[in-house]
Amino acid sequence: MRKRLLVMFALVSVLLAACAPGAFKPDHKYKIEDFTFDSHRGEKVSLDDLKGDVWLAQFVFTNCTTVCLPMMANMTELQDMMEEEGLKDYHIVSFSVDPAVDTPERLAEYLEGYDPVDESKWEMLTGYSQEFIEKFAVDSFRQIVIDDPESDQVIHGTAFVLVNQEGVAVKTYGGVQFDGTREEHFGQIIEDMKKLQQS
Repeated sequence: MRKRLLVMFALVSVLLAACAPGAFKPDHKYKIEDFTFDSHRGEKVSLDDLKGDVWLAQFVFTNCTTVCLPMMANMTELQDMMEEEGLKDYHIVSFSVDPAVDTPERLAEYLEGYDPVDESKWEMLTGYSQEFIEKFAVDSFRQIVIDDPESDQVIHGTAFVLVNQEGVAVKTYGGVQFDGTREEHFGQIIEDMKKLQQS
């Protein structure tokens, strides 16, 4: 089962990489669709709440047995670097791709297991339908989300997406050069976040 899921994910990733290279083109920025979702703290979090700050988005789920583990570990390490570099006004936003299972309480426990250096900067979000997150991920972030009806797993993109202070996705770290399961481009992500904060 896991082998079949990994093969499906690899094929989807190759197709997605062909239409979504490492950086968004300057004239093809993507405005994030307005939203209000439930956070792991049991609070409502909207796009407006995040505006004014730079943020990194990713798509994960608590029952994931493959790519989410390194993605979460790497995002935690990336946050360590953000703090060491003195970044202040930022958020990390993790959208669950398995909202029927991922309650706010379950997401809170999941995040706690990674012991982030500053949990207050992190938003683990749920509270929508499976159909919604599949469309939202593609429309707002150019990330694939596909529920696997033959298992409890969800196929999803592994990119980290940089969003500016206006709620516009300006760069994606994904495709064949980088994804959230690898860490060699962390320095570039930090530099890009700094540039946005200084603009």
